[in-house]
Amino acid sequence: NVEVEPIIDIATFNRNSFPQDFIFGAGSSSYQFEGAAKEGGRTPSIWDTFTNRYPEKIMDGSKGDVAIDTYHQYKGDVQIIKEMNLDSYRFSISWSRILPNGKLNGGVNQEGINYYNNFINELIANGIKPLVTLFHWDLPQALEDEYGGFLSPLIV
Repeated sequence: NVEVEPIIDIATFNRNSFPQDFIFGAGSSSYQFEGAAKEGGRTPSIWDTFTNRYPEKIMDGSKGDVAIDTYHQYKGDVQIIKEMNLDSYRFSISWSRILPNGKLNGGVNQEGINYYNNFINELIANGIKPLVTLFHWDLPQALEDEYGGFLSPLIV
């Protein structure tokens, strides 16, 4: 048994331990938190296909179909973020929720735009700075099927 001395006193470790302009935040990815996989005009991503085709590859067999259901529960989720006293929240936008066929020429899904607009407005209204990741590994399945994914130079 080796006893280790703590580097800092946890009781005094708080926001005051950081520079005044330090930003405290949390983050997530659309596939892991939104849910509503077949709602609001969203089409499948490569993760939907993978988790449905190979459930044994996911330790607990979970999928993003419901996830934590932020798509329907975002106001409550924002309140949790606020209660945690976070300054910012980083989240990703589901490509297949905004562009159902993966491309602009297939049309922009207004329901998806409305969801993200409402979510961002809720964050701002609660004093939380939104930080957006445009791509977090959830390529629309339509683009995977058409181009073979990012191995094709045509997808860029």
